[in-house]
Amino acid sequence: MTRAEARRIAVRAQLLDASRPGNLLTLIQQLTFLQLDPTDAVAPSADLVAWSRLGSTYAPAQLREALEHERTIFEHCASVAMVRPMADLGLYRAEMAAWPFGPRSGAWLAANEGFRRRVLDLLATSAPLASRDIPDTAEVTWPSTGWTNNRNVTQMLEFLSVRGEVAVAGRRGRQRLWDLAERVFPADVLVLPQEEAHEVRRRKLLRSLGVARPRVVGEVGVLAEIDGTSGVWRVDPDATAEGFAGRTALLSPFDRLIHDRARAVDLFDFEYTLEMYKPKAKRRWGYFALPVLHDDQMIGKVDAAADRRSSVLRVQAVHADVPFTREMTAAVHAELGALAEWLGLGEVHFA
Repeated sequence: MTRAEARRIAVRAQLLDASRPGNLLTLIQQLTFLQLDPTDAVAPSADLVAWSRLGSTYAPAQLREALEHERTIFEHCASVAMVRPMADLGLYRAEMAAWPFGPRSGAWLAANEGFRRRVLDLLATSAPLASRDIPDTAEVTWPSTGWTNNRNVTQMLEFLSVRGEVAVAGRRGRQRLWDLAERVFPADVLVLPQEEAHEVRRRKLLRSLGVARPRVVGEVGVLAEIDGTSGVWRVDPDATAEGFAGRTALLSPFDRLIHDRARAVDLFDFEYTLEMYKPKAKRRWGYFALPVLHDDQMIGKVDAAADRRSSVLRVQAVHADVPFTREMTAAVHAELGALAEWLGLGEVHFA
């Protein structure tokens, strides 16, 4: 297929074409997850991802309602925090039950069996609780060269979450509130065996991406070559570029359309690096630059930040990867205005 066809399939799979999804749950079911990240230079990533698809009909309270009250999604603590559809829980329960996979984690849990039991007993009588509400009674401390060093309660809760014994019941600000998994998860979950579950998860992942490398999705989908790229790809067999109608969207730096940087270069000629961890003098595009999609092309980055004290969306720069037409400029400005309005900010200020 052509690169243009591949791009349109990818954009449509990520719900970034002109046909917007109907609601938050439909969105998460298609994307398979929303990544949770606390950085809110503009807005938290999960909210930005939802807004870029749903537009002004989305409010951050909807995510909390779905997680804490409707229980249509659950927080999954893997290598990164994310929320997934509760309907997909059965695709992860067998894997949870088989954990731990490494000797270090297993040995620490075995040495802290009493601590584990005390945490579960406390949650059984007093949940939901934040980690700071749970006393550290670990028999053996958790050693680490990173931020988890000696954070025994946090580490135990993370491990019990991965095992499926506890779950996030909600949040108090940025603090997670923990409860027994049996009180958060439905009882009638159909649990698929690990291999079968992995195959279903790969198919869902490919459906959410439209087109991906085999290293990402395995052997699911249809084998394909894309003009102008090397190697082979896998394509969702139900995906099509026919009838594609695009729009302009401001994306989160964590957006899955461009999260795979090599794929973004192959399909969109789009180079991007999240520069929040770089010294200011070494940034090319900005602390939390928003990638810009226009139709089926990535056309630039917007260095913006929400100044809530002054009720202003401050735009330090618009970095154009291609020469902007008048249509592109007008569309980007309109999106910035819509973003400011959604954030409850009075206006957009350009540096």
